[in-house]
Amino acid sequence: MQLLKITDKDFSVKFQTLVSDRREATVDVSGTVREILADVKGRGDAAVKDYTSRFDRYNPQSLHLSETFIAEQAAQCSADVKAALELAAERITAFHQKHLPQDIGYTDAVGVKLGLNWVALSQVGIYVPGGRASYPSSLLMNALPAKIAGVERIVMTVPMPGGEINPAVLAAAQVAGVTEIYGIGGAQAIAALAYGTESIAPVDKIVGPGNAYVAEAKRQVFGTVGIDSIAGPSEILVVADSQNNPDWIAWDLLSQAEHDPSAQSILITDSEIFAQQVIKAVEKILVDLPTTEVASASWQNYAAVILVSDLAQSIPLLNQLAPEHVELCTDNPQQLANQIKCAGSVFLGRYTPEAIGDYLGGPNHVLPTARSARFASGLSVYDFLKRITYLECDLQALQTIGKAAVTLAEAEGLPAHAGSVSIRLQ
Repeated sequence: MQLLKITDKDFSVKFQTLVSDRREATVDVSGTVREILADVKGRGDAAVKDYTSRFDRYNPQSLHLSETFIAEQAAQCSADVKAALELAAERITAFHQKHLPQDIGYTDAVGVKLGLNWVALSQVGIYVPGGRASYPSSLLMNALPAKIAGVERIVMTVPMPGGEINPAVLAAAQVAGVTEIYGIGGAQAIAALAYGTESIAPVDKIVGPGNAYVAEAKRQVFGTVGIDSIAGPSEILVVADSQNNPDWIAWDLLSQAEHDPSAQSILITDSEIFAQQVIKAVEKILVDLPTTEVASASWQNYAAVILVSDLAQSIPLLNQLAPEHVELCTDNPQQLANQIKCAGSVFLGRYTPEAIGDYLGGPNHVLPTARSARFASGLSVYDFLKRITYLECDLQALQTIGKAAVTLAEAEGLPAHAGSVSIRLQ
């Protein structure tokens, strides 16, 4: 765990090292993934079953999970969890419904008709992790925006190690209305969704997080299908003053550290005393935390505490780090939030822990990582929509703007372009 002070002479060097630190897995899995993709593309279901048996110790007769199996497993989900999933779905749906864009259509001053229509993707594949942890919340975050956008076919793949599955995942599928589910994971699942097999029709886009093999598979099939992003390890940056309870902030930092040994938790504060209180609180919590092995590795190897003279200095640092999650634990969080340009999602005030956003706040928890918040946004309805533009000229409109088009075509050395316009002007 690094402690950086903005007043130190070498702060800039240390901070730039922190910014540029790559926490992704250093093991190159591209060759293995390439072989798996090619095998599934060539042998279809047989290859998928072979890899499922090898990696998940599971030998299904059918890759497709039957409605009976889904219902039986989902029924094992406790009533409290089912109610929480339904509340989460209501809140996620309400927020994402407000994203639905409007079509555009108008006639300009010279009589040209222009338009833009939003069209939903036809079929989408959702990868739901089932390795280190299973996340029914991720299923809701991926499936509900697709459903709201109007996607007709939503396909889900989820690994079932040893043939077992978390009932809450299938309960979440029921809540989200996902009925086409396959008990497969890894690169073989991505291959099946991208290329199709005898029993799995291919999709147009694949979304959802996964391990290094899943991420690399998504990278390699991009172009054949669309993807949401290449997800990296989780990140949280907390900006907090000394008026906070250090235990609260410690729990917030560990909420992301427990995701992955390569996750990163950063605290920026203007109080060295408070910083030390938070550090001690983290160390105390880690002693009995059930996920301490993972969280401790993350905290020891990648965490940082940055001391600034004034919290206003946190904003340029934050924008350079471009973190996935930002908590602003201050009295006037909106004042700082208005200056943020690079972040996945921002949580305002002392009573808005990031974990609320992970489950049922409303905004999506599928967010840009590894500084991609500099150019990318979180998953939304827009990720499941396409834009199609329209243009219509009558003779008078073409006569008004056509000569300029001919001039530009000739300037680019494209005579057929020029001819297709000029012949209509004769």
